[in-house]
Amino acid sequence: MSDGNYNRNLLPYKPYESGLRAGRAQMREKALKAFENWMDEIGMEAGKRNDCLLGFRKHLLE
Repeated sequence: MSDGNYNRNLLPYKPYESGLRAGRAQMREKALKAFENWMDEIGMEAGKRNDCLLGFRKHLLE
């Protein structure tokens, strides 16, 4: 009779942690897209827009 651990190697490694990372990446992309859409709506000029996007990305990755 099996001890219940025979198929443990078939399970994904740390599924919660990898799912959490994937969720964070998705939310980061949604936040960047929302910020870009907002800058389009207010009609921000290209030079200032790029500076703001770089700053926003920097703060998101911290």
